[in-house]
Amino acid sequence: MASTSRRLLQTQWRNASRSLTTTPHAPTSSASTPPPPAAKSSKPEPMTHYKITLRRSAISLGDKIKGTLIALGIHRRMQTVYHRHTPEAAGKILRVKELVEVHNVPASQVKTAGEQRLERKAPRGYKIVGSRKTAFMGVGEW
Repeated sequence: MASTSRRLLQTQWRNASRSLTTTPHAPTSSASTPPPPAAKSSKPEPMTHYKITLRRSAISLGDKIKGTLIALGIHRRMQTVYHRHTPEAAGKILRVKELVEVHNVPASQVKTAGEQRLERKAPRGYKIVGSRKTAFMGVGEW
């Protein structure tokens, strides 16, 4: 089971690193073929980061596992961190795979800690959704 998930993470890391490399193209004449439109992108964005969320507590577990969580930057349950696809990050994830939930995300979906905090905050102020004058049996002005 562990070897299968390790193999899967290694394959994903290799595929991500391959998609990031570019090859030089031979120059073509612009008169014979029109350039493709820039607005339409048929290629999906490459998955370059892990989104790691701690789902289970590490209270009664050993110091090595707690140290791995700290190395990943996770300090409390339901905390989410983002790491690039690297062999080091994949190895750390495999050490704590029973405790965390991992998703592959593109670079455009990576959020900093400040952005995550703002997303959780309630909007400031209040909003008036109605008044007692208009709600009381449809009567107008008092």
